[in-house]
Amino acid sequence: MKVPLIKSGFYREQETRDALAEFVRTTQRFSMSEACAAFEDAFAKYQKRKHALFVSSGSMANIVLLQALLNTNRLKHGDRVGFSALTWATNVMPIIQLGLVPVPLDCSIDTLNVMSGAIDAIDDLQAVFLTNVLGFCGDLDTIRDRCRGRNILLLEDNCESLGSVLHGELLGNFGLASTFSFFVGHHLSTIEGGMICTDDDALYDMLVMTRAHGWDRNLHASARDKLRSEHAIDSFYDRYTFYDLAYNARPTELQGFLGNRQLPFLPEMISKRVSNFLRFQSAVSSRPDLYRPLAVSHMETVSNFAMPVVCTDESIAAVTRKLFEDAGVEIRPVIAGDMTRQPFYAKYCEPVYCPNADKVHQCGFYFGNNPEMTEEEIDLLCNLLTDRG
Repeated sequence: MKVPLIKSGFYREQETRDALAEFVRTTQRFSMSEACAAFEDAFAKYQKRKHALFVSSGSMANIVLLQALLNTNRLKHGDRVGFSALTWATNVMPIIQLGLVPVPLDCSIDTLNVMSGAIDAIDDLQAVFLTNVLGFCGDLDTIRDRCRGRNILLLEDNCESLGSVLHGELLGNFGLASTFSFFVGHHLSTIEGGMICTDDDALYDMLVMTRAHGWDRNLHASARDKLRSEHAIDSFYDRYTFYDLAYNARPTELQGFLGNRQLPFLPEMISKRVSNFLRFQSAVSSRPDLYRPLAVSHMETVSNFAMPVVCTDESIAAVTRKLFEDAGVEIRPVIAGDMTRQPFYAKYCEPVYCPNADKVHQCGFYFGNNPEMTEEEIDLLCNLLTDRG
């Protein structure tokens, strides 16, 4: 494989592996503890949010967030939750699993993201859980205003857009809460891992309990004491008292160590990905006969770990995909394509036609955008995009 989707397990691979090996040799505790807490504090500071909660994966971040909203009665079973039709499975599955009603929202073909008009067209939504697709976004500032005006909870799945900026604001900061992924192939690797960010104190306290069994032991003292007083829990039973529905979504100290090790490299990684993206975007824009141009002028920074390409028709898509694969470039569908076409969705939900997401499904693919790409690899990718008859 000349250009794999994932080039390494970590940025600055060898020094990270060496540091991890030393951590394993010297640490006394591997379950969630001080390293995880330090990573939460550092990530909250980076993201400019009040709270950050580290969990075992980005997928678990989504289900823990929705469960916490149910536990706090901000959502209830049967509520209608809009989601991006162009997304990953674990953005949608928790909506179904938790007894909420998924409402697919079609994307714009130009931004690959849900725009405010798609939300305006749907009545009776209690929440929208929007995926910021592959470093891009829609008109999130307008969406935020519309949601506030209609009393709709706005949540962001920002697992693919860490570091992207719209109107001076980091993606992941437009809604009540947002989720992030640190899967090995994403912006920052803790092998597996995810984060939930919010500025809401009450939601954060419930997230803390929902991450770990529904018990109170990881809460700050005042919240913990209040719960025990309300439920008349004594000092013997408080160790195994469970207050609400929850999971075991705790990360490990190994993941916390890796997060702390990799986070200082994040600006450098984002800078390199931005530089790569601009070259890929220029190549795509030079061939409007082959590809749909991506609208990014509303964004200051596009930070993505993969470059999406949407061909003008299915025949061009078939030829282009084969061209990339024959050249040894690893490619994938744009996220998982149109989620409403997935077998699990057809099993549990009524089919809804989303023409733009369907177009991306039929005519799109992506290749990796890695900060450790060589000039030779970048040139190969740009040439594959442009050098056609």
